[in-house]
Amino acid sequence: MTAAQKVFLHSLSPIQADVNTHYHESGASRTDICYRRINLKSFSCVALLSCNTNTYHKEFEKSRENSCNLHYEQFPDGTVKCIEDEIPFTLPDKWSWARISSISEEVFAGGDKPENFSKKQNEECPYAIYSNGVEKDGLYGFTDIPRVVKPSITVSGRGTIGFSCVRYAPFFPIVRLITITPSPLILLEFLDFVFKRLLETGTGSSIPQLTVPMVKPKLIPIPPLKEQQKIVVTATDFFEQIKIIDEIGADLFDTISTVKSKILDLAIRGKLVPQNPDDEPASVLLERIRAEKEELIRQGKIKRDKKESVIFKGEDNSYYEKIGNDVVCIDEEIPFDLPDSWHWCRLGTIFAHNTGKALNASNNVGQKLTYITTSNLYWDRFELATLKQMFFIDSEIDKCTVKKGDLLVCEGGDIGRSAIWTFDDNIRIQNHIHRLRPYGSLNNRFYYYVMFLWKRNGFIGGQGIGLQGFSSKALHNLIVPLPPLNE
Repeated sequence: MTAAQKVFLHSLSPIQADVNTHYHESGASRTDICYRRINLKSFSCVALLSCNTNTYHKEFEKSRENSCNLHYEQFPDGTVKCIEDEIPFTLPDKWSWARISSISEEVFAGGDKPENFSKKQNEECPYAIYSNGVEKDGLYGFTDIPRVVKPSITVSGRGTIGFSCVRYAPFFPIVRLITITPSPLILLEFLDFVFKRLLETGTGSSIPQLTVPMVKPKLIPIPPLKEQQKIVVTATDFFEQIKIIDEIGADLFDTISTVKSKILDLAIRGKLVPQNPDDEPASVLLERIRAEKEELIRQGKIKRDKKESVIFKGEDNSYYEKIGNDVVCIDEEIPFDLPDSWHWCRLGTIFAHNTGKALNASNNVGQKLTYITTSNLYWDRFELATLKQMFFIDSEIDKCTVKKGDLLVCEGGDIGRSAIWTFDDNIRIQNHIHRLRPYGSLNNRFYYYVMFLWKRNGFIGGQGIGLQGFSSKALHNLIVPLPPLNE
């Protein structure tokens, strides 16, 4: 560092020169000092503002070519340290980096709840008590004497870490809620923008808590006061526009979702397309499916369903189900009437289905193969960035393997959530996923829509009832419409 640079650093005030005069007027104290990177063009300007001498101007202009263009920090004892590795990005010429402690009148963490406390605001307790948290901006209650009387910012040090709020009215912080009262030359709203961008946020274990010793030394960018004001006005206007767009987007999403559901509702009721009397009725398709299943039973590929269901409409226009020799009325299970060429049936009548393999840490026999879980399966799509492997023996591979065209349904988690496997490569499934393969060349896409609409209308899992799982039995007995194959 040249002699001119040392003199310059010694003469500089805590913040950039164009904000420096304001800080002297406000009488704000400083315990540490941050400087812009050593750019001699700005150094000469600052020197003229600070010292108003041609000597400094000439020395800095002379030293420009030898500048190392780095950021330095001067401490109370006069020592200077390079802090280039702490600088996250380059600032405009009139901006400066500063520690939070150096631009604040007070930084502290809240303590215990005050003795005089009320859940509701009243004449005796008019001042808000704030704690860590997002709900109601952390409002905890009210008290009679505020701890903070100047406009300040609070930052959650626990829970939703990094959540910041601007507090204009006097208040009382508690439970380690960090409070920062900035210098009058730092706009609260600007500082709030900075905190929302630069402070660590989250609820995970990677950030167990945020403390005052962690906050004080953080570097933040400081623009001139007038530019702070412009930034706040411009950013606030942008945020208002974004809010409007979000609201419009939410309304549009709801409209699209409603229209989509209406289209699907018409489709599965047989009202979306005109009925063609020449189409083979679903009853004939159902007989072919039963014949196909009989052949598979004869070949030993599937077992006979001892509770084979036959659903029909009686002369009294009620719906009945025959299982073995028992016939019962099931009108309460029928959600709506179908066209004459359609048919109601149990899902297990027209689909072969099974779940995958349960994860067992002690199982280390067989082939180690990739599989998917409910965390990979979403409505009409898959997220396959993270896949796991486990061992499968030969007898498990066929049962647990998914091939192109299979309809997959969540047994756990968001029960009923479904998607069709559209990839050429096969994959395995864990036990919380149902694999559905239709008999009789049925259209899986139609039954994906059925699952989507049934879930939306509360036919899967019950209305307002959170079941722990969508069992194979529940899936098997799910009542679904069967249209003619052409339709």
